Amino acid sequence: MAITSAIVLYAVTWFMTMFIALPIGLKTQGDMGEKVAGTHDGAPANYNPKRKAIWVTVFATAIWIVLVGLISYSGITWHDMDWTANLPSVADS
Repeated sequence: MAITSAIVLYAVTWFMTMFIALPIGLKTQGDMGEKVAGTHDGAPANYNPKRKAIWVTVFATAIWIVLVGLISYSGITWHDMDWTANLPSVADS
């Protein structure tokens, strides 16, 4: 795996993990009963982005290590995932 591929894989893994982790443990202002004037009841009341980013980085790094190991040492290539190779040609239809 090239370094550029590894970096892109890490970025995709990190952002996917972040999108999954965003709603975990989140309490809204409506849940807490402390609504700030001018905000929606669904606005977060206890959001700590630094703590969330640290946890996401830890989990994303672990997932990334597993993915790099699978890609590098299992022999799986992009040719194994190419489902278009089995499609009939346009001339056949």
